Amino acid sequence: TSLLLSSPPHKFFHCLTPAKPGLPIDCLVFISAQCCIVLFIGLFFTRFWLVSVLYATWWLLDWDTPSKGGRRIHCIRNSVIWKHMRNYFPVTLVKTAELDPSKNYVVGFHPHGVLVAGAFLHFCTEATGFSQLFPGLTPHMMMLTLWFRVPFFRDYLLSGGLVPSDKDSASYVLRRWGGGNVLAIAVGGAQEALDARPGAFTLLLKNRKGFIRLAMEHGAPLVPVFSFGENELFDQVNNPEGSWLRRTQHRLQQIMGISLPLFHARGMFQYSFGLLPYRRPIFTVVGKPIKVEKKHNPSQEEVDRLHQTYIEELCKLFEEHKTKYNVPEDRHLEFI
Repeated sequence: TSLLLSSPPHKFFHCLTPAKPGLPIDCLVFISAQCCIVLFIGLFFTRFWLVSVLYATWWLLDWDTPSKGGRRIHCIRNSVIWKHMRNYFPVTLVKTAELDPSKNYVVGFHPHGVLVAGAFLHFCTEATGFSQLFPGLTPHMMMLTLWFRVPFFRDYLLSGGLVPSDKDSASYVLRRWGGGNVLAIAVGGAQEALDARPGAFTLLLKNRKGFIRLAMEHGAPLVPVFSFGENELFDQVNNPEGSWLRRTQHRLQQIMGISLPLFHARGMFQYSFGLLPYRRPIFTVVGKPIKVEKKHNPSQEEVDRLHQTYIEELCKLFEEHKTKYNVPEDRHLEFI
């Protein structure tokens, strides 16, 4: 987001918000935000109008908190609700290398999927034991800045450790003295969700280099993460590039800022059709850190070179672990 990105920040730093199985993450965010706005305005016309007045005062005083590392609430991150969500699939976090808690890291999460269940449970809750596997590290997920301007909803996001996807917020986390911070980014964003379906290994990464530049400007090691099973949770209506459906989805994304995949999976009492995700295991594998030399203003050539190294390490991570998680030997990552 200096990130000097060639596109709006959310296209590189689109992340997630606390959710439960059933709807794609963008839809849940949009619906939740609308409800919070209606509640905030509606209270002004009731005998509880003072609640909105007091909140508005607090909101103004607390305006800069999202861009200064947020305000996580541990009792919410440790809620038993998230453990039930973890067990539903189930979701497992797999550690392959040590991460030095004296450093700050930029983590690239792949793939985005429809629900982004793995990234949310690992980085926004303690359901999968992130703090036990990586002691001394504090995860921060990035999310579209717009949602941090919604009353009440912003506090919910902050409680899980989310921060806005803008330059100031990213820099604040990565320049903290003493290290111990992890900035997690679902690199493919909402657009990648349109290609999320069982058996798909297509990643929107070829031209996404803003997070690479960010890591270089702060000298933060890059950590590739691949979540096996993330794309297995929903089927999606066929929407190939160039089709009227894909063109409509892209247009709506440009207007609304959210992705609207036409998905389906199972129901509550039957398994043939519904909006609940399939109960399929997710294994999120955290790769080894890639050393990054700090450069205040890296050249495009330097960014491209590190970006290629990142892709190679991500491919290596995928190839080394795919057969453990039921991915056929002849399947490989595809980048667009």
